[in-house]
Amino acid sequence: MKRIFTLIALIIALISCNNNKPFKSIDNQVNKQDSIVIKNIFNTALTNGQSYQWLDHLSNEIGGRLSGSPESIAAILWSERLMQDLRFDKVWLQDVMVPNWYRGEKETAYFKVNDTLFNVAICALGGSIPTPPEGITREVIEVTSIEEAEQLGEKLRGKIVFFNQPFDDTHIQTFKAYGGCVNMRYSGAKVGGAFGAAGVIVRSLTHNIDDYPHTGAMSYGDLPEDKKIPTAAISTKAANLLSEKLKENPTLKFYFKQSCLTLPDEPSHNVIGELIGTEFPDKIITVGGHIDSWDIGDGAHDDGAGVVQSIEVLRLFKLNGIKPKHTIRCVLFINEENGLRGGKKYAEEAKAKNENHIAALESDSGGFTPRGFTFDASNENAELFLSWKPLLAPYGLHEIEKGHGGADIGPLKSETISLFGYRPDSQRYFDYHHAETDTFDKVNKRELELGAASMASLVYLLDTYLK
Repeated sequence: MKRIFTLIALIIALISCNNNKPFKSIDNQVNKQDSIVIKNIFNTALTNGQSYQWLDHLSNEIGGRLSGSPESIAAILWSERLMQDLRFDKVWLQDVMVPNWYRGEKETAYFKVNDTLFNVAICALGGSIPTPPEGITREVIEVTSIEEAEQLGEKLRGKIVFFNQPFDDTHIQTFKAYGGCVNMRYSGAKVGGAFGAAGVIVRSLTHNIDDYPHTGAMSYGDLPEDKKIPTAAISTKAANLLSEKLKENPTLKFYFKQSCLTLPDEPSHNVIGELIGTEFPDKIITVGGHIDSWDIGDGAHDDGAGVVQSIEVLRLFKLNGIKPKHTIRCVLFINEENGLRGGKKYAEEAKAKNENHIAALESDSGGFTPRGFTFDASNENAELFLSWKPLLAPYGLHEIEKGHGGADIGPLKSETISLFGYRPDSQRYFDYHHAETDTFDKVNKRELELGAASMASLVYLLDTYLK
């Protein structure tokens, strides 16, 4: 009888082994080794990290890096030289033509109620045309959505359209609140211009109630030149004040002046460095962020953090003696903010060269405390990624779930590649996003280093287990 029970137990064990998914057959010994490697990565980042010092230079010595600007070129040359100094196996610049929009002198805006003048904080949206040199003064129509503006139609003619939709504070994930409003900023001028509006002002995309306007990209779509109208962001504090006064004085007039202009496209570059794989050199795992930023801050969180973290991933591999099986490539994309041309060019050349990208990771959500990763991948690979939760959870990386990879790596999407987005805590991100407050002093050294270690750990696991 004992032999029968033993035989039955053996058969059950064999069936269980055969039914296991191949990606889940990671034994305890392997998990133990992975834990040691990941712990070493974090120890190195927290005791011998360089990302914070690099960000200090990028933010404070170079500053805001709008595509086409001298600062963007300085950042490209600095990061190329840094990768060379770190002795990556290969470093090069990838040519990209980028838009060259220039803000000009500081914008001004005000409105009057009776004899009281209210000066308000605005900034031109990226890609906008200027006002006439003397500025414009018009009555204001307030709306809370693109749809409402479209319904008003011809009533917008000759007016300044004021898009005033606050963030939905009930969203725990603040990127959802941003996603619910961003179409006002991007498409407001297209709608206003189509109906003959004189200009557009858009409530800044932030939870904060303050006097810092947040810039960002806008588009005229297919509007003809004579339909394009000047467009600016207004601070949330000023937006609330204007809304309040409009209720009391519906015919009040708003004045604003901006002198931005669009210059001819400029030659620029993506910056690329790599560690060549020891077993599968033709299979590529990309990690990156965007090296350009808006011009009114120094781009520390968006996306200086992603730039220095991505470089640090490869450095952490070298310092810990990790010789990757696949080629690990760091890409610093140009022109994410107002065109995405760097990401598109990288994917275009990868396709033209028939490169085999098996995974890509993007950091473009700030340098705050790590929370996890989102991924866009096949169901089979998803099971593998979810099985890593016990390895990453000790470092606060609990949120590993399906979702968006990133804007710059998005053009790489195919049936075979897995795209990842690094997700730090998002609660403070939109306090600084695209505003003059996005500066180096808002970044915490330890949080930044934890993020670099988190990214390096994920890349290590991808290199170890992806085929």
